[in-house]
Amino acid sequence: MNNPNIKIDKKELLSGNWYKLYKVDFQIKGKAGEWLSQSRECYDRGNGATILLYNTEQKTVILTQQFRMPTYVNGNETGMMIEACAGLLDADSPEECIRRETEEETGYKISQPEKVFELYMSPGSVTEILYFFIARYTKEQKVSDGGGVDEHEDIDVLEVPFAKALEMIKTSEIKDAKTVILLQHLRLSERLN
Repeated sequence: MNNPNIKIDKKELLSGNWYKLYKVDFQIKGKAGEWLSQSRECYDRGNGATILLYNTEQKTVILTQQFRMPTYVNGNETGMMIEACAGLLDADSPEECIRRETEEETGYKISQPEKVFELYMSPGSVTEILYFFIARYTKEQKVSDGGGVDEHEDIDVLEVPFAKALEMIKTSEIKDAKTVILLQHLRLSERLN
C-alpha cells in the first residue's frame, strides 16, 4: 500500500465469524488536490482459484452444482447454482489449490492446469482475487466420484455438452460470473470448435 494519495486512518474488524469484515476509514486526495474523508466496508475471504475442465473429443465441460445461501436470500428460489469448480487458496499456490479442488469436487486428477488470468470479482466490497484456469480432461483422469471432501459440501458433478453450457447462460440456468467468464473464454479460444 504505497499510494501517496491514500491515507488509512482506521481499520476496524466488524465481524470475524466466517471470514473478516472490516470497516476502513481513510482519506483520498481528490482531483483538485483536496483530502476527502471516506469510509468503506471490505470483506476479506482470502483469494481463490477456479477451473473449467473441457474434453476436446466429446466437446463437453465439467461443471458443479451446489446450494449457495447468498443467492437463496437474494431471490434464487432453490439456492442451487451451476458453477465451474473453485475453492479458496488457503496456504496453497493458485495451481496447487486448483489441482486439489478439482480432484475433491469433480473427481478428476489433473496435472497441467493452464492459467488464463486473475480477476477481482467484486472490487467495490470484496478483497478476493480469483485465479482462472482451464484444463483438458479425459475419462482416464477420473479417480473418484468427486462431490467435495465432506457431506456438508454436497456437490453434484455435471458433464455438459459445451454448446448446451453456452445455451444455459442465455436461459439463466448458469448465473455464476466466474463460470460465464470461463465458458466465454473457452468459446473465444475455439478449443472446442
